[in-house]
Amino acid sequence: MDQNTLLILLIIFVAVSAVALLIQGISLLGMFIVARDLRNKIMPLWPEIQHIVGTTRRTVERTASQVEKIGASSVEIMNVSKQQLAKVDELLTDTTTRAKVQLERAEMVMDDTMTRVQDTVVVVQRGVLRPIREVQGVLAGFRTAIHHLGRGGRPTVDHATSDEEMFI
Repeated sequence: MDQNTLLILLIIFVAVSAVALLIQGISLLGMFIVARDLRNKIMPLWPEIQHIVGTTRRTVERTASQVEKIGASSVEIMNVSKQQLAKVDELLTDTTTRAKVQLERAEMVMDDTMTRVQDTVVVVQRGVLRPIREVQGVLAGFRTAIHHLGRGGRPTVDHATSDEEMFI
């Protein structure tokens, strides 16, 4: 490359750089104008914005204290709930234990009652039914004796034959 070509390239580069700087300067000037217009529009609202920010801060501070109170109350409620739940659990355990003891006692009473009923039945059979059976046996013997004696003398031949046939 010769020097003229280099010089032309350098001039083009400087010209492009100058145009870029010019465009950048125009852009900055445009941004300045837009920012100034925006500032002019926001400045009348600035006192109102500061009022809103102050109110918001006060509200946040009040809310923070209320949230702390709510948190403390929640912890208290949870502690009381845990204590009550422990008491209910203890009550259920105690009730279950007592119910088991009462069921065991009821079972013992039922066993004792059944044993006594069985003993009473045995006593009734020995004391009442046995003598009644014995009396019935004695009466049956008397009846048979009376019937045998009331029959008279010797049996007839037909009766004796039928009796012998029955034994055969």
